Parts: sequence; structure tokens; C-alpha cells
Amino acid sequence: MDIKLPKLGEGADSGTVANVLVKVGDQIKKDQPIVEIESEKAVASIPASGAGTVEKIHVQPGQKISAGALLLTLGGGGDSKGGESKKDKDESKEDSERKSDEKADKKPAAKESSEKPTTKVDVSGVSLDEIPASVPMPAAPPSVRFIAAQLGLDLRRVTAITGGNRVSADDLKRYLDTLQKLAAKGGQSAGADPASPSATAKPAAAIDFGQWGPILKKPMSQLRKVIARRMGENWSAVPHVTQFDSVDMTAILALRRKHLAAYEAKGVKLTVTPFVLKAVVTALKQHLIFNSSLDEVADEIVLKEYFHLGLAVDTEAGLYVPVIRDVDRKDMATLSKEVAELAAKARDRKLGAEDMKGGTFTISNQGAFGGGHFTPIVNRPEVAILGLGRSADQAVVRDGKVEVRPMMPVALSYDHRVIDGGSAARFIVDLVKAFEQFDEAALRLE
Repeated sequence: MDIKLPKLGEGADSGTVANVLVKVGDQIKKDQPIVEIESEKAVASIPASGAGTVEKIHVQPGQKISAGALLLTLGGGGDSKGGESKKDKDESKEDSERKSDEKADKKPAAKESSEKPTTKVDVSGVSLDEIPASVPMPAAPPSVRFIAAQLGLDLRRVTAITGGNRVSADDLKRYLDTLQKLAAKGGQSAGADPASPSATAKPAAAIDFGQWGPILKKPMSQLRKVIARRMGENWSAVPHVTQFDSVDMTAILALRRKHLAAYEAKGVKLTVTPFVLKAVVTALKQHLIFNSSLDEVADEIVLKEYFHLGLAVDTEAGLYVPVIRDVDRKDMATLSKEVAELAAKARDRKLGAEDMKGGTFTISNQGAFGGGHFTPIVNRPEVAILGLGRSADQAVVRDGKVEVRPMMPVALSYDHRVIDGGSAARFIVDLVKAFEQFDEAALRLE
């Protein structure tokens, strides 16, 4: 029997082979992990849809494949006689249904065009008919597909940014707004995607750097491409401002030393990170605007009453941001365990897509690497991010006396569309206070 790649999730139809977990001749069981596929910023293990002996492996690490691609061929012990497994048939049925939906999406547009002929303003220099048939229709909610059909708009022209792999209502609105602006200006160069934040940027010309000396070339991984795209989008879409300050870590370091042994006796490693999480939540509750998102479609600011904090984790593969959920409802021991578990999953590239969704505020800590002040980039759709540097002894004045204290640099970047400078200053003052007057009661073990 043949084992094929299933859909990786809603709107995710392709990925890159990160690792092949079996070899020719291996006896495998049904549901045993056989390959790891990297999609966006998550790595998923793909289980075998049947049992048998591996006769042939059709993929290799680094290869980009799509849903339905052949992974393995099994012999002896399969749960079907040389045909497709039930899972494969279900996937084929899903593919057929998806194609039918795409055709249905196109029909209303054609009907609208025949019943009510309209003159379209060609602002891109490329007609809709020139889109190659091989380009697949992107995933989109029914409401977005309906609007596009009524407008006679091919969704393949809309870049999915705010909706991940799906074209969201926000993406569609941004595209239409851009079309109106371009139409007023008389158009733009042919072939450019008007919905892209970097539509006006020109690609750099290829340079032969080897003409000046020895070089090494390293291909960009799929993860690095995703990071590059998202960072570019975030920087282009958000007007950034960064507020700087320093935190006296004397109290927190003393509390950690005092309770370290008790936590270790419970099998918990008490680090500074849970202190940071609790201090940040204290400040966020006082300034809920920093725990919000901007709904650009409805022109509304969405204030969230839950606190899911993202932690930027540096790995050999690149940057991951797993999310610790409901930080305000968890004790320090639970937070310590979750931080360690998610960091390990990130380093082992075992994070799932759900582990990195739903964040309300992000923390990037460069202290372990010796970093100081820096300007972190806001992680949309969040509106703020906190950067932390390494604590270092500095001479400070306390009660009229010069004392040596461990001072930690902090940098708060925020979306100036939503947050004003005064609000940022007040937030960081209360954040510093939350660090320096940390409540010891939070360290109590049950």
C-alpha cells in the first residue's frame, strides 16, 4: 500500500520534510510516526495510515511536498490490498469537495459578469484571465468567498497576511482599499501584488560577492523564509515606537535564592522567567490596552480579558514563540514546568501550530546571551512586545547613597496606532514597580 501526505490543517496544503523517521526494511505499525513535516512555524509528525514493511521511501529531508504526495510504499501487513487506505480515500474525497467548492466560487462571478456587465479598472497591468490555471485557489471563509464572487474578484490575487494561510476579511478589505488608492493614482507596475506590504519595494539585483573574496552560501530554510516574511510584514504594517528603562532585580533574585531549594524538592526548576510572566501580567491588568489587538476591518480595538503570553525561544532552526496560556490563573510552580516543557519542545522542533496561537503579548529575553537594550518587533496581531536584556551590576542612587545593584534593561515596543507615548510611559513605570515590589505570596507552594 502507498502512504500519502494528509492535509496538515485547515488551509495548510504543503510543507517541507524535516526528518524521515523510518528506513527501508523497517516493520511499522499503524499510527506510528514516519516523517516530520515543517509547515509554517510548526513541525508535525505524520503517522502511518497502515501497517507493514517499508519497501520504498519517496521523500527526503528538505524536500517540499503537498497534500497527497507519496511518502512510503509498504508491503505485507497493510490494511488494504494494494489500493488506497480509508484515510487516503477520505482525503481524496476532501480534495474533490474542495475543488467543487472552488468551481462554485467561480460560477457566481461568471454569472454576475454575464448578467451585469461592468467596466473593471485594471490597476495592476495584468488581467484576471492571465493568472495561470495551475495556481490553486486559496482557502477562505464562506463569507469572504461570497463577497469575492459578487465582486468578480479572483481570490488568488489577494495575499493572506492577517489570516495566516487563509484569506481573511481583513486581507480582502486591505486589498480592495489598495486597489482604490492605486486606481486614483493611475495604477502601478505590472505584475506587482498590490496587497503586499512590500509591493513598492524593488528586489535587490543579484551580486557576485565572490569577486571580492571567499564566500559560503547557505540556503534559507522554510522556517527562516517564514520568519523573514512575517518580520517584514510586521515592520511594514506597524508604526513602531520603543520605550526604554531598567529594572532593579535585587528583590527578585533574593526571592529566587530563598525559595530555590523548596522548589527543587518538588522537582521544579525555579528560573527568573516565571517572575517575569507574573510581573508582566500585573502591569497588563493595569493597562489592558497593551493586551489588545486592532481590528482593521471593523475599526475597533479588541481588549482581551485573558492573558496568554508568548515567549520567544531561540533555537538552532530559528525563532519560535510558544504561548503560555492563562498566566494570571497559574501558580509559579505550574508556570515553571510549562516554560521548561515548551522551551524543550521548541528546541526539539516538536511544537504544534496550536502551541503558538492565541498570544496576547510577547516577551523576548536576550539576557542569557548577554544582550542589552534592543528594539523588538511587534508580533501582530498583538500591539506590544517586551524585550529584556542581561542583568548587570551598576552603580545606582538609593536613598541618597550610591549602591551597586543588578539592573536589567527593558525595551517596550508598541503599535503607535493603538498606544500613545504617555500610555507607554505609565505602563513601563508600573511594570518596573511590579518587578521591584514582587509579591512573595506568589511563591507559596501548595
